[in-house]
Amino acid sequence: MIKRIDRKALRIKKHKSIRKTITGVADRPRLAVFRSLNHIYAQVINDELGVTMTAASSLDPEFKAANLSGGNNAGAQKVGELIAKKALEKGITQVVFDRGGNLYHGRIAALAESAREAGLSF
Repeated sequence: MIKRIDRKALRIKKHKSIRKTITGVADRPRLAVFRSLNHIYAQVINDELGVTMTAASSLDPEFKAANLSGGNNAGAQKVGELIAKKALEKGITQVVFDRGGNLYHGRIAALAESAREAGLSF
């Protein structure tokens, strides 16, 4: 009998482990990233209050105007630029990066690098 690997369960397990150490506070909120097959989402969250301060995704009108796909690195870079722009408008310059249990590779890394280039520090 072959043991099946449930990738979603492994990702959730890793994310819970990461969340034990990473929390977003008012002066340094958490930049949480979620990746699906066709889209990518990013939120800046204050965990003390349980409030999403700002968010960007591949479903936003600004993203759709760029005529990109959320399922590739170019789309992830655009979402990284959008989340950094929105965070800087709210006065947020430093964040803690939460990769959501995913590997720091591909679209996750592309989003993080473009957010750094756009002015966020983490």
